[in-house]
Amino acid sequence: MSTPSQTVGPYLSIGLPWEDGPDVVPEGTAGEILIWGTVFDGAGAIVPDALIETWQADSNGRFDHPDDPRGAVKGFRGFGRCPTDNDGSYSIRTVMPGPLPGQAPHIDVSVFARGLLHRVVTRIYFADDASDPVLASVPEERRSTLIAVKSGGGYRFDVRLQGEGETVFFDV
Repeated sequence: MSTPSQTVGPYLSIGLPWEDGPDVVPEGTAGEILIWGTVFDGAGAIVPDALIETWQADSNGRFDHPDDPRGAVKGFRGFGRCPTDNDGSYSIRTVMPGPLPGQAPHIDVSVFARGLLHRVVTRIYFADDASDPVLASVPEERRSTLIAVKSGGGYRFDVRLQGEGETVFFDV
């Protein structure tokens, strides 16, 4: 017998974040950038109790993971986790990811929020690169929801869980 699914409750922010969570790289790392934005619900209201989780390659497109087909490169965690603030905002300190074989530079993103039975998964791209097979599979009129906008010393990437301008989410 399996346990039925439950929605992500309002207490996810108690157990999931950790001290280094939003810092994929330490402050002052050469080439560091900030990825920041706001999470909105289907009515356009902010979501103050969501959690953004990121996974990415280093600036050379490599992972410190045994599944990297080119061999693991030690020393780059590549993982970040940031709860949203009371104003629905989050910020991740990282470096620009390098391209993977056959893919444009991107960051994989999971979003956890109240009312969701499971996380939703999307990607952050830094340019509309139709040579990327995943981005090219998204209808052209929806691709902008996957592309971060350069802003100040970083990139803004808002997440819209439903409604007008809904972020494209992938079935993984």
